[in-house]
Amino acid sequence: MHPLTHRLLIAALPLSLLSAAVSHASDVELPGTMAWTAYGTNSSGYAQAVAIGNMLQNKYDSSVRILPGDNDVSRMTPLKQGRVDLCACGISSYYGAEGVMMFADPDWGPQPLRVITTSTASFGLSLAVAGDLDVETPADLKGKRIAYIRGDDALNKGTEAYLAFGGLTWDDVERVDYPGYGRSFDGIIAGDVDASFTTTVTPPAQQLASSPRGISWPVLDPEDEAGWERMTEVAPYFRPHEVTAGAGGISADNPVPSASYPYPIVVANQDLDDNVAYGLIKAMQVNFDDYKDNAPGALGYALEEQDFQWVIPFHDAVVEYYKEIDVWTDEMQAHQDKLVERQDVLLSAWESFMQDAPDEEEAFTADWMEARAAALSEAGFEPIFE
Repeated sequence: MHPLTHRLLIAALPLSLLSAAVSHASDVELPGTMAWTAYGTNSSGYAQAVAIGNMLQNKYDSSVRILPGDNDVSRMTPLKQGRVDLCACGISSYYGAEGVMMFADPDWGPQPLRVITTSTASFGLSLAVAGDLDVETPADLKGKRIAYIRGDDALNKGTEAYLAFGGLTWDDVERVDYPGYGRSFDGIIAGDVDASFTTTVTPPAQQLASSPRGISWPVLDPEDEAGWERMTEVAPYFRPHEVTAGAGGISADNPVPSASYPYPIVVANQDLDDNVAYGLIKAMQVNFDDYKDNAPGALGYALEEQDFQWVIPFHDAVVEYYKEIDVWTDEMQAHQDKLVERQDVLLSAWESFMQDAPDEEEAFTADWMEARAAALSEAGFEPIFE
């Protein structure tokens, strides 16, 4: 199925089905207190968690305590330890479910995560390119100087995915290393590098847009099936997205065909109580109008923005809710079952690997990634990360 098809199907549902979510609110059962982790206090993810928490307090007398975390470790560790119910995470939640990058570590391994809900908002995730280069598509990046951010796997994976869309790899461009994300944009403005991965609405992109070089965003044709296939082979969490907010004059009247993936991704552990998971998704859909305008990006929790065939399985109780309101299909269930099977393969491979894992860090990571790829391939899955 084309990545957009399922969302178009949801958007085309009769209003009677979409409004079915507003019935039977009385069976929402939530604990008196919940704890979430989220991005830092100045982030849109934190603001959204606060808005949702206020709604839960007002409607169900359920108090949400939000723990801000400055990095993936500080957000994911309390969830792993069972000290919080949910994490309003970024794409690191997918890396955690897969047991790769920072999670290819003796203290982590694949995490049994389940999606409660996600937000897909008006911005995109893209390579910000200096506007004086006439780059129109990712293929035009050949030979250009592209930023590589040391220690930031998610940003570099995004860059790699954009290059792949254009039929390119890091070997086709000039890689320029930077110690941090902000520094790479200073580098573009100074003329030392040509592009860096970001969201279309971030302050560094705005600064680049107002600099003498200006800013441009490569267009990703949603009908370019070969390009999308190459991109999602590298990073399967990307989806076509019409971007309507961003630096350089992007707006609803001047959209850019590009890509995005959800942020935040609200995840729980597999063993989160069914009543809590069901109560949360139902409360968030039933009371969507009560919080959708109370934080930037909160509109992205709308039913029609949910990706029912993404890369992390839903919690079983969330699936039950979607079945109740008649938006869950057999095709979605088949996709869900494959995701759960993939995670079972990963968890089993990790358990076997840890029985005789090497102590040395580099050897541990290399051997785990090899064992992981072998287990997935044997079960008929693409390793994706090798």
